Amino acid sequence: MRSNFINPIRIFVKALLLIVAIGLTSISHGAEYSSIDTGKSKITFTSKLMGSKISGGFGKFSGKVSFDSGEPEKAKANLVIDIASFNAGGEELQEEAKGKDWFSTKLFPTANFVTDSVKVTGPNSLDAHGTLTMKGKTLPLLISVKYQPQGKQMVFDANFQILRLDFGLGAGNWADTSAVANEVPVNVHLVLNQK
Repeated sequence: MRSNFINPIRIFVKALLLIVAIGLTSISHGAEYSSIDTGKSKITFTSKLMGSKISGGFGKFSGKVSFDSGEPEKAKANLVIDIASFNAGGEELQEEAKGKDWFSTKLFPTANFVTDSVKVTGPNSLDAHGTLTMKGKTLPLLISVKYQPQGKQMVFDANFQILRLDFGLGAGNWADTSAVANEVPVNVHLVLNQK
């Protein structure tokens, strides 16, 4: 009689321990995010042309991103930017930018950023170390990133600066930094969908 009473208690205790173990596992691993919401994401930049500020962006980009909110230091990204989607100023400037003195989009249709490592720098902030390849040149790049969840999405806002001449952007007369600034601040607003 006593063993009949103990068996249900043992089963109940085992079930309770299993529920607790499952709960702890889900706490230690945050939500995972991967696919890019291209409708909400954007890459923009600013520059100075003949002393005037000019703003623009790239309308098309894709890539593979892996982000676990429970382990942000393990994040990985491989972003590919369609350089022909460059959009700044008028039609004449856009055509000039696609030419050989600038992006040379026929020879180099894409730019690529790949992370090497990620370091957590504070709550919801990290530094992404990686390389940027553009116009056939690959250089190291550090990107400061802030992130926050919004519903079933994770929103990342990042900024960095490139020196255009390091990538051979602006040859001939365009190499004059008094005409076009060498420094180009870039902002990335990336929205990822939860897996």
